[in-house]
Amino acid sequence: MISSLAAGWLRYCRQWLHSWRQASTQLQTSTTLPPAAQGEHSMQKVSNISDLRLLFHRNERPIYFISATNFNLLGIDQWVNRFKYINYIDCFDGRHPNVFVPPQLPHEEFQSIEDINNYLLQHKDVVDYVERAGGRPVAVFLMFDAETERLCQELGIEVWFPSASLRERCDNKMETVRIGNKAGVPSVPNALSKVDSYAHLRQIADAHGLGEQLVVQTAFGDSGHTTFFISSETDFDRHAEEIIQDPEVKIMKRINCRGATLEACATRSGTLVGPLLTEVVGEAELTPYRGGWCGNEIFPGAFSEEVRAKARDMAYRFGNQLMAEGYRGYFDLDFLIDKDSDEVYLGELNPRICGASPMTNHAAFAYADVPLFLFHLLEFSGIEFELDVEELNARWANPAFIDSWSQLVLKHTANNVDIITHAPATGIYRMADDGSVSYHRFDYKRQDIESENEAFFLRISGPGDYRYEGADLGILITRGRSMSDDFALNARARNWISGIKKYYAAKPIMAVHDESLPAPGAFKIL
Repeated sequence: MISSLAAGWLRYCRQWLHSWRQASTQLQTSTTLPPAAQGEHSMQKVSNISDLRLLFHRNERPIYFISATNFNLLGIDQWVNRFKYINYIDCFDGRHPNVFVPPQLPHEEFQSIEDINNYLLQHKDVVDYVERAGGRPVAVFLMFDAETERLCQELGIEVWFPSASLRERCDNKMETVRIGNKAGVPSVPNALSKVDSYAHLRQIADAHGLGEQLVVQTAFGDSGHTTFFISSETDFDRHAEEIIQDPEVKIMKRINCRGATLEACATRSGTLVGPLLTEVVGEAELTPYRGGWCGNEIFPGAFSEEVRAKARDMAYRFGNQLMAEGYRGYFDLDFLIDKDSDEVYLGELNPRICGASPMTNHAAFAYADVPLFLFHLLEFSGIEFELDVEELNARWANPAFIDSWSQLVLKHTANNVDIITHAPATGIYRMADDGSVSYHRFDYKRQDIESENEAFFLRISGPGDYRYEGADLGILITRGRSMSDDFALNARARNWISGIKKYYAAKPIMAVHDESLPAPGAFKIL
């Protein structure tokens, strides 16, 4: 009996030793893990998702997202060790453990997100904060310019994005069309040309068979601000100054379309493609701008399989072409889907993270594997990697990797300016059976929403801020859909919007003695 037990124990030990040797050999061939004391990361090559997770779980290099708020990369700190946010606006009233907001100092009036970032990089408290953290700091941005790059170099901060000049070139809507043409990714029938007058515009449109109903876009600008719908000389005259001053504009045939957006990441292993999202556009309860972006949805069945496959293939080819142009990393493509023909056309390129990034990086595929943004960090990390991009893209194309969420961006829609005296706190809100909305608890993680009767609200504008036409009040994130099958806001979304907005109170501007007031349509911060 004893002899039999001893023999069994010996067999078990041999099997365990054999398994351990095999695992050890596999680990050594795919990764080398020196002692943690050796530095910022212990991995020398990433070959699969498990390696990637481990790499950033053990990351010791400080990585900062510097921006007005942490909205665009919300939740990435839960995946990447030592990932911190340096922000201008404290959306969390000091309660987010990884958000640092320095005290406000006098500054020139901000004209852009770049101005905010450059202010932060020159703030003594920010400089001290980065120096105290030590290491070789890295920064990622929503937007930055040459001055941002100069300031980062001065502070010894490495920027993990393609250069500002390259981003600007790719961001030009004319250049986007040309890059798409090289990649075989078609835009809506168009002409790229300088326009001198309405008669000149008509000549160009006729020569290219674009019809009577036109859409004209200038090279740069936010949605809703630089897209003009031209059907007559009266329409043209209304926007003539913006159109004529540009050296080149995009003149498109107007189609009956709906918008969609998709984020991807160009890497040396190929382009990884995220899910296709619907766009919420121009809803009067959310934005004062016709055609202005105001949210997204993600859900299985949002698009036909054919449309999803077309868009994914277009993003893959466009990303590979971007690599050929010298651009690498995260980007976003807008698509226009012709409702009459189901044809898919390239819309715009955002060579950066954007407002859709929180949806992409919290989609089901991200929890099954890792958020898309981690591939961007990997691309710039200097770590050797070789990934099976084809296999990942095929897996993420499966509808099982899509769940149902929506986000709505709430702007002030009235044409007035006042001062906010009360604002809803960031956190989880609940909707009662009668559609009324109440604050339930503080939170900074959107995945803590328990049901479709709860929503996460990220406050942007708070007490003491100006409330002006177009000002971002906050972002509402819910499980489930916010639109109907006809892609109009559904009743639940309308209840959420009115319920949250009721928490805002303001006093008239006459009661405030301040020399500089924000103009309607001031720059966006998301």
